[in-house]
Amino acid sequence: MSALDDLFKNEQELAESKLPKLYDIPLDMIDDFPDHPFKVKMDEDMDQLVESIKERGLITPITLREKEDGRYEIVSGHRRRKACEIAGFSTIKADVHKDMTRDEAVILMVESNFQRSVILPSEKAFAYKMRLEAMKRQGKRTDLTSDPLGPKSGVRSNEELATSTGDSMTQIKRYIRLTNLIPDLLNLVDEGKMGMRPAVELSYLSPADQEILSNELYINDSTPSHDQAIRLRKYAETGELTKAVIELVVREEKPNQRERIHIRFDKVKDFIPKHVNPENAGDYIVEALQFYQKHQQKRNKNVR
Repeated sequence: MSALDDLFKNEQELAESKLPKLYDIPLDMIDDFPDHPFKVKMDEDMDQLVESIKERGLITPITLREKEDGRYEIVSGHRRRKACEIAGFSTIKADVHKDMTRDEAVILMVESNFQRSVILPSEKAFAYKMRLEAMKRQGKRTDLTSDPLGPKSGVRSNEELATSTGDSMTQIKRYIRLTNLIPDLLNLVDEGKMGMRPAVELSYLSPADQEILSNELYINDSTPSHDQAIRLRKYAETGELTKAVIELVVREEKPNQRERIHIRFDKVKDFIPKHVNPENAGDYIVEALQFYQKHQQKRNKNVR
């Protein structure tokens, strides 16, 4: 009947009929998406969003999935929902999907949040993991009428994910490995204090060993290099990783952590003989300082 009805609609009516129907949904009827990997930050951007909503209302409706118990969960729009709450609204404009499956919701949730300008490594890690698991489950089903993923046959889920996101399969696997890190170590990655490669190596350590490592890093105010992380993983794989070993590795002096003094050569060249190669100027300065120190010590003795 719907196809027959379409024959009697003009172009404008037909276009309007295909637009999503928006509803005013009470905020207290809306639940967060389970295990939502993206953080809602109370920052300057949130303040600006709240002010914008107060002045002009919500421009872009959120996307909801209707649950079996009659409540709703957010698929896209956690920040907008929070901003409406802060702005004092009791309802919010929403595009409600009544027949959306859990896996379809996961995929849409990840895709919509990947449009953000800044995504933390931890957010990407858990988002990739959730989406890949959903894609794999969908690949086993034959009763889905909606297919936001493209063809199910002939292409592996991780290949599809790599194609749609721009990250290589190897990089996606690295991100997913980060989900095995304890929160304290994962925070170091989010804060830019630890790189992806050492973080991936440390993800193979047990949670208990990661806790010991995290405490040592805090005490020594340091982060492991890639080489140190590789060795820690190898010690763990051979059963040789102990608290003492972790302490020993963490307390090693790394070349980039040694204190250095930078002196421009043109500032000291008049004090260095011409026969001394500029590459050896540092050694010459050290010898000169040692000689001066001995001279001062001898002079102090004579004064006494």
